[in-house]
Amino acid sequence: MDIDAWVWWLIGAAALGIPLVLTAMPEFGMLSVGAVAGAVTAGLGGGTVLQVIVFAAVSVALIAVVRPVAARQRSQRPELATGVDALKGRTAVVLERVDASGGRIKLAGEIWSARSLDTSQSYEAGREVDVVEIDGATAVVM
Repeated sequence: MDIDAWVWWLIGAAALGIPLVLTAMPEFGMLSVGAVAGAVTAGLGGGTVLQVIVFAAVSVALIAVVRPVAARQRSQRPELATGVDALKGRTAVVLERVDASGGRIKLAGEIWSARSLDTSQSYEAGREVDVVEIDGATAVVM
């Protein structure tokens, strides 16, 4: 029983897909796509040399084009602030006078203890303040 060349290329593509899944290295996927291109070339009657050239060209082109685009996307991902980090920079309303020794604010719908960043400053009820940082369960405002 003689197996056609295109079947060998598909077996190679599947074999390259296994390390792609195990290692999560996208380069294996690009090589696998190149092997599928080699299979298509073989199925259309292309010779062995042409099959290898198509495999190499498609694989190299994918690695040369897709990898830099993916790396750029990965590095430009916006950082999502969660928890207390998401509260920094928000505006709050003073409920009870806030000074260096303490006070109360309404921040993101919740009541927080607060103190002023500048020890000489105080903020009266009703005033809007900016949250500079969260220190434990206390908002530091200005």
